[in-house]
Amino acid sequence: MAHHTRRRHTLTTSQIILYGLLALIILFYLRRFLVTRTIKRYTATQLADRLKEPGSVLLDVRTSSERQAQHIPGSLHIPLQELQRRSAELEKHKNREVICYCQTGNRSIVAAVRLRRLGFNVADLEGGIAEWQFTQHAKGRR
Repeated sequence: MAHHTRRRHTLTTSQIILYGLLALIILFYLRRFLVTRTIKRYTATQLADRLKEPGSVLLDVRTSSERQAQHIPGSLHIPLQELQRRSAELEKHKNREVICYCQTGNRSIVAAVRLRRLGFNVADLEGGIAEWQFTQHAKGRR
């Protein structure tokens, strides 16, 4: 008759630390995913229609050099890295929807989340100015 011994598995301190860090990273990204899902997002076509109506402000959160190269006319400009410090400049627009945009949509979603924490009504341009320009160019060729 074979005798089976049960081996107990114990975690070492380094394994516990590793699993703890992994859990924190997963929680961080899960939270970020859930928070960004709640931000209203406009396609370039929807934004063009939205801008025909009053009640919204377009905010470019790209760097100054990116803005100098191209921007959506009528938009305000506060680079993402200056947003916390300069958020008071947007106070007069707190009763309006602030629609953030950047080059491709990554920085603008971060900006929208930050502004929402400060009490702003926010939205984001999906695909950023790259998508905006593509859509505007496609409209011009019709």
